Amino acid sequence: MLVPQRQQDHYEEANRLLREGVQQQQAGDSLAAMRSLQESLALFQAVGDIEKQAQVLSCLAYIVYHLGDYKSAISHSKQCLLLINDVTNLQVIKMQALSHLGNAYRHLGEYNKAIEFLQKCLKTAQQLGDKRSQVAGLNNLGLVYKALGDLDQAIEFKQQSLEIVRELQDHWGEEQVLKNLGNTWYGLGDFAKAIAYYQQCIKRAYSLNNHRTALQVLHNLGNACYALGDFAKAIAYYEQRLLLARALKDKRTEEQSLGSLGVACEALGDYVKAINYYEESLELAKFLEDS
Repeated sequence: MLVPQRQQDHYEEANRLLREGVQQQQAGDSLAAMRSLQESLALFQAVGDIEKQAQVLSCLAYIVYHLGDYKSAISHSKQCLLLINDVTNLQVIKMQALSHLGNAYRHLGEYNKAIEFLQKCLKTAQQLGDKRSQVAGLNNLGLVYKALGDLDQAIEFKQQSLEIVRELQDHWGEEQVLKNLGNTWYGLGDFAKAIAYYQQCIKRAYSLNNHRTALQVLHNLGNACYALGDFAKAIAYYEQRLLLARALKDKRTEEQSLGSLGVACEALGDYVKAINYYEESLELAKFLEDS
């Protein structure tokens, strides 16, 4: 048993190391952060502070997860859960640990375990009334079901996520979910539904001045219209993408857009325009190769 003064010294040093570890992690120095946090953990164990031990283990799980060490992320998260169990004031840390576990198992391809922990994470987020964590939980579950090939279930989770981001007026989150829904319907071959979501997404992207998403989604819209045989609409979207790429001086996307326009014009039977676009695309490709 530590004497009171020694215990206080340990506690202060443990807190200092925890703060230092968090700062090192935020600065991108993961290895130094892990060293500081491991030292902090040992000291918190010595003074018997359960809450701080759980906090440090959660931080360690986060770091190793983002380093791609999923087995260590699982180990730290399980230790964290064993410590806190159902302690009322530690439910946020519990939710984080469940999220790390679910996502780590997803990356390891253990989808049943991933679903088990992510559902528990979502339930905890709902009990806490934490809408943003609910969105993250729903999106993560959607990724698992997508990996399993159950796209209908993946769509159901994305739809629930969309409702919450709209309720939160999280326009960036809404844009991302709309794009994901469009991509999922596109993957299912339901191009009409894909177009409906992409159109909502492009509108939101323009309102946010998010040119990168706009370039991606205009390409997807063109491809979806092309797949439906609506070549004129496909051309209109490819033209919008070309204009935006030129305005942004994005030569690579400009070259791709010219190629897409060539293919669509050829499909429409406008061979003169198709040849012109192909020639422009080829010329730009050579320029990019040389530069």
